[in-house]
Amino acid sequence: MFRGSISLNTRCWEQTTGGNDFPNVSSPQEMTRPVRKQSSQKKVSTLTSLDDSLGGMASRVPMVPRTPGLFTHSFTPQSRSKQPNMSTILGTGGKSPYFVQTPGHLGNVSMATQSSQIFKLDDSDWTTALTPPHSVMFTNLEYSATEDVTKSAVLLNEDDPGEAATRGMYSDFLHLLLKHTSTTIFDLVDDYEDTCSSQVNILQKIVYRATPGQQKFSKTASVLWLLKQEMVTWRLLSSTYRDRIQSALEDENMFDIAVINASEKTVVNNLFQRDSLVRQSQLVVDWLESIAKDEVGDFSDNIEFYAKSVYWENTLHILKQRQLNTFAGNLRPLVSELDPDAPIRQKMPLDDLDREDDARLLKFLFTLVRAGMTDEAQRLCKRCGQAWRAATLEGWKLYHDPNVSGGTELEPVEGNPYRCIWKLSCWRLAEKEQFDKYERAIYAALSGNLKQLLPVCDTWEDTIWAYFRVMVDALVEQEIRSSVMTTEETQELPREYLETNWTLEKVFEELQATDKKRVLEENQEHYHVIQKFVILGDVDGLMDEFNKWLSKDRSMLPGHLLRFMTHLILFFRTLGLQTKMKKPLHGRRFDDREDVIFEVEQWFSSKAEDFYKEGLKQEQVSVDVLKTYIQWLICEKHTDLIAFYVSHLPQDVAVAQYAVFLEDVTEAEQRHHCLELAKEAGLEVATITKTVVENIRRKDASEFTHHDLAIDTGTTDEDRLKIDVIDWLVFDPAQRAETLKQSNAIMRKFLASKKHEAARDVFRKIPQDSIAEIFKQWEEQGMDSPLPAEDDNAIREHLCIRAYLEAHEAFNEWFKHKNSMPQKPVQPSQASFTKKVAHELKEKKFEVDYGIWKGLLDALTADVKEKIYNVLLFVDGGWMVDVTEDAEEDPERTHQMVMLRKLCLPMMCFLLHTILQSTGQYQEDLRLADLIASERHKLYMVFSKEELRKLLQNIRESSLMLLDQGFDPLGYEIQS
Repeated sequence: MFRGSISLNTRCWEQTTGGNDFPNVSSPQEMTRPVRKQSSQKKVSTLTSLDDSLGGMASRVPMVPRTPGLFTHSFTPQSRSKQPNMSTILGTGGKSPYFVQTPGHLGNVSMATQSSQIFKLDDSDWTTALTPPHSVMFTNLEYSATEDVTKSAVLLNEDDPGEAATRGMYSDFLHLLLKHTSTTIFDLVDDYEDTCSSQVNILQKIVYRATPGQQKFSKTASVLWLLKQEMVTWRLLSSTYRDRIQSALEDENMFDIAVINASEKTVVNNLFQRDSLVRQSQLVVDWLESIAKDEVGDFSDNIEFYAKSVYWENTLHILKQRQLNTFAGNLRPLVSELDPDAPIRQKMPLDDLDREDDARLLKFLFTLVRAGMTDEAQRLCKRCGQAWRAATLEGWKLYHDPNVSGGTELEPVEGNPYRCIWKLSCWRLAEKEQFDKYERAIYAALSGNLKQLLPVCDTWEDTIWAYFRVMVDALVEQEIRSSVMTTEETQELPREYLETNWTLEKVFEELQATDKKRVLEENQEHYHVIQKFVILGDVDGLMDEFNKWLSKDRSMLPGHLLRFMTHLILFFRTLGLQTKMKKPLHGRRFDDREDVIFEVEQWFSSKAEDFYKEGLKQEQVSVDVLKTYIQWLICEKHTDLIAFYVSHLPQDVAVAQYAVFLEDVTEAEQRHHCLELAKEAGLEVATITKTVVENIRRKDASEFTHHDLAIDTGTTDEDRLKIDVIDWLVFDPAQRAETLKQSNAIMRKFLASKKHEAARDVFRKIPQDSIAEIFKQWEEQGMDSPLPAEDDNAIREHLCIRAYLEAHEAFNEWFKHKNSMPQKPVQPSQASFTKKVAHELKEKKFEVDYGIWKGLLDALTADVKEKIYNVLLFVDGGWMVDVTEDAEEDPERTHQMVMLRKLCLPMMCFLLHTILQSTGQYQEDLRLADLIASERHKLYMVFSKEELRKLLQNIRESSLMLLDQGFDPLGYEIQS
């Protein structure tokens, strides 16, 4: 039967194309052709050269698919309100706009025109049309004369050329994202794909120039594989979600429209418009075939080898020589006829060279079929003298007679009216073991025979393609048989083929059951997992996978994968898919609208609470992905990119994340730049800078210690971080109040640790006009009321600390000057006249110096006394005491201020006592006891018993000095 169908299609083919007749071995007048030399066997196939070129790559890089794809029922997402162009779905060889010379732009109508022009090339030019723009054939790369050789040479010298070459992709993706709006989201996805494609081309050149075996180029090959997978994943997202979004926006007709005398083509046309399962599955087939087409490479060298007018030329040559009795070689048995069925019918072999040629040709043909390039496969058959085989690849086309519906003009009939017979013949041929496995696979793909197609599918892409192609074929066949064919017309295909209830989920369940180790391993690859869930439309499942990857070891995830995951999440958010829920009817088909409505209502009512919990869970996964990518950007010093991605986190998380990043930014110019980026990204800059300061400040969790126990170790590196962190707040004048609050908190710790110099460094960071600026901003807001309590208390505390630092600095100057008193010259005994004169001059100079010193000491004494009294007698309640009490409670601050009073005020009293006693102001020193005991200031409350005892002992010494001077114990003159 199959031979009969071949003959029928062969005659049709010869009538339309003028194909060659079968070789006539009985015609001695025909010119014999010389036998091809054995040296021609050195020409290897493109696939073999590809194997060799990939041999030096890292073992973790999956092998590229060896077999492209066929199903030419290509479907382009478009409005179901308009009739789709079925010539691209079921037509005579034209491909959908997905398969054009720019694979990145899916669904671009202008590209479809270019595609149709490509396939109208003459036979002499057809090999040019076979060359894809994104070939991965490393051994066949061609470079333009204007290529930047210097750049390639520089990259080759890098420790990791792949990462160095692709470093700019991170900023490129951000620029693309900023350029597009939500209304051009699919243009953005296309640009993502184009960017990946450009980088893939660059990396291919690097790998091509690399020395095999070097580890750094193995890393480059790994990056190359990642980017190729990312490129095709963006392509998948574009095609599938274009259709899904358009389906959601339109009122899809869920009922069949009865068409009288509908042809196979019309029925299938309607099926694709109404059935999303068929349509989405075909999009997956188109996508997988586009990947394979990218991988096909340039067949021109191999095809030139087959450019001959007849097939099996070596067998023909031997038979002709035997007929003329001129053959001198081995007389082993060969076929005696050269029709296509002769080797099977006669059970006799061809010449060895012809068998090799046939095997290689069939592998090429399947490669083209796998890539969806059926037209090119037919042309290759014709050029190799096998027009009959080209005709066998023609019979799948659906029959359509436009003249049935009437019309004034007679139109040509399309397709194969005997398609059912042809399909059954293909199925039976695929089952015959005596045929080459690739020939069987070709006809298995055409007839939907999955069992015979899978043996040649060695990769994940090939296997998925086989399942989806057969699924679409089976669904189409079911529709045709239920709508068009009568019982008498149908031909019996296996029941399991016709009655299988296909769903997207079932395909991947079947994939898990495969016995091919390589396919199972590739099924666990990150990008293949992502592609699986994109095909299923299961955002929930995809987020769960992301969560698993992050939970294992997020540091092991490549930067490019994290970038893709982040932009994929942003893509889903733009489409409104951030609320995750699985579709209850996904992959199911209903015959009645009421059934659909009822089931949806039941499902939603039972899942309402689960939706809420699941939504929170998946949103957390999205946040974790963003945080991981942001952390990677921080580690890799992509400073300019961080703010934008942080802005897509929840507000509190965004503040914390960006603050952590800013902690390690130390240069003033870089700090200002980072704040400008945060402002442009819409982040809460004031809250972020406050958080940065608090993070640095709170890293020191030590408690306040007594001054006597504190050890002044000078300003450490940790102290310097706390000092410099104030710079984050001074950039913005609107944060002057916050500047005072945070600087006060830092200086409280420094004062408690007796790190007065560090506290002064913090004080110098504060702009001098801070207090005036705070009042100015308050007035500009039109506020007539007093300042907020927190701001008012911060200003007061700032003034308290300033008074304390001024008093302490004044004491240091006084103490330094006190110990620098000029030394009175000593007159030498028995000095000569000259020495006596010199001594007199020194005494006069000493008197002058002493007078100057004494005058300055008196001035410094008066100054330091005033400043210490300013601390001890601080207005409105005392030093480090808040006046406004209705401020928000801050227990930590309150505790620290109480402790500072207990630590600093007693020390101030001891310093004042030292000054008064050293300068002979004993009576004033005695009055210090009255000041401490005063109920107005209540300074005695900040003293411990030991401190009071020590201070009273010191004051007692002043009283004794007064007694020695003839005064009473309190310094008054004794009345006689």
